[in-house]
Amino acid sequence: MNERRPHSDQQYEAALGALHAEIRQMGALVAEQIANAVNALMEGDDDAARAVIENDRTINRMDVTVDEMCLRLLALHQPTAHDLRLITTALKITTDLERVGDMAEHISERTLELRKEPGLEPPAELPRMAEIALAMLSDSLEAFVREDAELALAVCGRDDEMDALMDKSFHDLVALMAKDPSRLGRAIRLTFVAKSLERVADHATNVAEMVVFMVTGKSIRHSHKIQP
Repeated sequence: MNERRPHSDQQYEAALGALHAEIRQMGALVAEQIANAVNALMEGDDDAARAVIENDRTINRMDVTVDEMCLRLLALHQPTAHDLRLITTALKITTDLERVGDMAEHISERTLELRKEPGLEPPAELPRMAEIALAMLSDSLEAFVREDAELALAVCGRDDEMDALMDKSFHDLVALMAKDPSRLGRAIRLTFVAKSLERVADHATNVAEMVVFMVTGKSIRHSHKIQP
């Protein structure tokens, strides 16, 4: 875990603290959106799906707010070293969080479409995929808050199970399409849902990789290892 020495400028420290708080709040809302979107799908709840779609506006506003906070810190305080990496990492993290919010919106849109078609149960793998995606997202954000490179690296190593579940759900849905073409549209939409959850895990991995860079100053993109 990184040991950062506080800056003597209290206004600067307060601004950094506010940035951390805004990202934590945005991350919590994004995770809630994914959980609500999956619950709406599994329960066939149109109202809950519509609420997720509506709440995406809040995430978009928070994305803009964080960008403005980061740019203000860069312009007014000209941070260096660790603080510069923290602020530039925050700029990138919010991009991934905003895209996770988009995944929640996409899942909810598919839910509303699926409700208009003949019944087809979602793949059994979806709840587990949602569980993994949310855990990876939560831990990547916790790693950012704690500046914990080890926790971030652990997130990067948890993508294999998600990939296996995605492959299983995809093959099951393809087999169903081949067996019963009348369910083609519904099966395709459920495939999109599974892919959205896989993308949530990908974005969580992106966040974790950026945390490792923020803490260590070394990039692990495409490798998930800290090079000497």
